Amino acid sequence: MISEPSRHCTVELQALPSRIGQVRRIVSAQLRYWHLDPLIDQAALGVTELLTNVHRHAQPDKSCTVEIELLLERLTVSVHDHDPRLPTVREASTSSTSGRGLALIAAVSESWGVRPRGGAGKVVWFTLPAPPRCVAPAPHSVYGATTDGPFEPDLVMEPELGLPSVARSAVVG
Repeated sequence: MISEPSRHCTVELQALPSRIGQVRRIVSAQLRYWHLDPLIDQAALGVTELLTNVHRHAQPDKSCTVEIELLLERLTVSVHDHDPRLPTVREASTSSTSGRGLALIAAVSESWGVRPRGGAGKVVWFTLPAPPRCVAPAPHSVYGATTDGPFEPDLVMEPELGLPSVARSAVVG
């Protein structure tokens, strides 16, 4: 049994330079929504590098799918394209203007890898640890008989006595 719900987001696109910036903004907004702000820079850098690799190298087309998933305090970002050729980390010279993408991903991520998808291309992925305090709470907290609710006890007054009372409502927040 999984103790925490999975959070998942998928974006399908053509890996063109104009779309890469849009996907960076989508990933950033999704991580803000999940309260994972500390991971935004690393995730945005990683997804940019993976999409740039699709734009530069993928054949026969530039269509791909970006997936981000938060599961058990681990964020996984993956890009699936239709090119079966697997990428390799290259040694870029100090004067090279490209060739450092996978090395950057390795440097900023907890782990990364690539796996073939049969004859349907490959998936390149990386993971980032989500600090426990940043993992988003369940979408709806339920207040009822076992909790006092979202109220400060001194804000709820017993009308007849002018004394604080315990809230006893069943409100979905």
